[in-house]
Amino acid sequence: MVAHDVRRVEPPLRLTRRGRAAVLVLLALMASLASAVLFTTASRADDQPAGALPTITVHEGDTLWDIAARVQPGRNGRDAVADLRRINHLTDSSLTPGQTLILPRT
Repeated sequence: MVAHDVRRVEPPLRLTRRGRAAVLVLLALMASLASAVLFTTASRADDQPAGALPTITVHEGDTLWDIAARVQPGRNGRDAVADLRRINHLTDSSLTPGQTLILPRT
């Protein structure tokens, strides 16, 4: 008598309607996560590098216009002064000797 090796063949995997819906939801979540990562990375590409911001100490007789002209020569003076005021949260143009101002990165 010869023994035969009988292998049982399993039917192919079949997904139910609920299983297919679960797979589609999982794929949609993965695509959303990938998009979020890509958009976050792209939006940070233009961020300034971390580290200490450049500063300047105000001397007797300095004005915002003088400082703006020194640190950003060739730039429109009004824009440079506006940047200095915005960055340093200044409500007016008065300065005090010894005051430290944060400078815009160039």
